[in-house]
Amino acid sequence: MRLADIDPKKTYEFEDKSDAKSKLERDLEKLGELQDVFAAASSCAILVVLQGMDSSGKDGAIKHVMSGINPQGVSVFSFKKPSDEELRHDFLWRSERVLPERGRFVIFNRSYYEEVLVVRVHPDFLEAEGIHSDGKGKSIWSERYADINAFEAHLVRNGTHVLKFFLHISKDEQKRRLLARLDDPTKTWKFSFSDAREREYWDAYMSAYENMLAATSTEWAPWYVIPSDRKWFTRVAVADVLVDKLESLDLRYPTSDRKQQGVLDTIRKQLETEAPA
Repeated sequence: MRLADIDPKKTYEFEDKSDAKSKLERDLEKLGELQDVFAAASSCAILVVLQGMDSSGKDGAIKHVMSGINPQGVSVFSFKKPSDEELRHDFLWRSERVLPERGRFVIFNRSYYEEVLVVRVHPDFLEAEGIHSDGKGKSIWSERYADINAFEAHLVRNGTHVLKFFLHISKDEQKRRLLARLDDPTKTWKFSFSDAREREYWDAYMSAYENMLAATSTEWAPWYVIPSDRKWFTRVAVADVLVDKLESLDLRYPTSDRKQQGVLDTIRKQLETEAPA
């Protein structure tokens, strides 16, 4: 897995934003229709994992793509620096607490994958987790990959479909977006000094991402690497995958059995014979 082989500017069959606009609009409409059946059937759940460098477009993907979904059926969780309580548990614990129930979407803006990304780039963070890596070397990362793969296999076997997106942005495009935040008073609040500081570790992050993608893109929970230098393409690609997944589930609205239909018929008669107010 070499990220250098994937052009972050690639937009496949779309020439520009206007060319993709109608596709995105159609998919957002489909997404709303499919979600209605998905919620009514309540036979499975969907977990969406978004990973990427700072300013890669995770927030924008959530805002634009999920605009097609009824907000009552989706929850978004952002995973930042672990709390003291979270550090006293295993690295998957804080994610397990907020997994989706059947009939609902949950979106992780960053996720348990941070434990094989930022923690790998900054291994001193392991000390805060009570883990002493002396003598373990690279084995701790292979162990965490195995834990993650087993965790996701468990989720899928129990009806939670896992969709994982890595938003692949170039270093130059990240620089442009960070400068835009500094230049725009309405976006300055989004700027974090850590965003600029972490750029110093760009190559280390790319290596960590390549190792992670190679080790955890499985048959049951594959990774989608989305070229993300063009925000509009990120959104149309993520929407396309979500629609494709929901259509593949071939869900149907629940039907009433004979007993339930009898109750519904009785209620109908009561309503139809009720005197006008």
